[in-house]
Amino acid sequence: MTSIHVPVLAGELIDLLDPQPGANAIDCTFGGGGHARLIAERIGPLGTLVCIDRDPAAEERFEEFALDAPCDTRFLRIDYSEGLRVLASEGFQADLAYLDLGVSSPQIDAWHRGFSYSYDARLDMRMDTEQELDAHEVVNQWEERRLVEVFRTYGEERYSRQIARAIARRRDARPLETTHDLVEVIKAAVPPAARFGGGHPAKRVFQAIRIAVNDELASLETGLPTAWSLLRDGGRLAAISFHSLEDRRVKRFLVERARGCLCPPELPICVCGHEPEADLLTSRAISPTSGEVAHNPRASSGRLRAARKTDDSGEG
Repeated sequence: MTSIHVPVLAGELIDLLDPQPGANAIDCTFGGGGHARLIAERIGPLGTLVCIDRDPAAEERFEEFALDAPCDTRFLRIDYSEGLRVLASEGFQADLAYLDLGVSSPQIDAWHRGFSYSYDARLDMRMDTEQELDAHEVVNQWEERRLVEVFRTYGEERYSRQIARAIARRRDARPLETTHDLVEVIKAAVPPAARFGGGHPAKRVFQAIRIAVNDELASLETGLPTAWSLLRDGGRLAAISFHSLEDRRVKRFLVERARGCLCPPELPICVCGHEPEADLLTSRAISPTSGEVAHNPRASSGRLRAARKTDDSGEG
């Protein structure tokens, strides 16, 4: 029986994107298809919804979704940064595009894929199950100093060095094969106080490994400007982030597009002539309501930002 996917910040996303009948839309991260269903209902039979996801399981869900979708649909099974480049090469123009970043609920719930520290499974964490690099290789083959950097940079883990050293010692004796193996090493490596406060002690390390395996931040860095370039004047771009590494990048990108004058502050008048490309639709990130979090605890860390491309931005 197929579980029902609960999209995060769905009402807020729809309000900001304001999809109209006949619009062209891009769902950069189809996942469980929750947001796609809401968009499809609003753009209707004259609209086109292009969905992108590198996960083969998402493609299966899309095929089911497309059977009765009320609009024209298309699916690209590829990383969204690459998929957006494909659309750009085809000259596709969109009225709205959106990203729901990070790991999806269907991926977490597929315990055998190793995304969650709550289930015991082989170390995997691949969003594209056909790619070679997986969590098993990262944990067992990457140098200790590289693990320290991954845990510190992608997980903002305070005990990166201690955890990496513990992993290196353990794998010298025998490889870490499962998520349970990794969790036990992490728990033993951190101070006792860190095991009981601030969430699960493995949370940040699992996040860091997943980001490294799937090169998630590189996709975001290249995907945002490509998505923006695909928007028609007046088009809207929105992104839902689930940790500060994503949210900072989204915020920086949108704020830079909304900037006007780039002249040094000491100049009395503007001489650069630079005009803003965007109107920010969110002055600050929008968080889920307490009611949504109560209904869907996974929504708690969601942060939504959006901007509208100005009518005189000068881009296609």
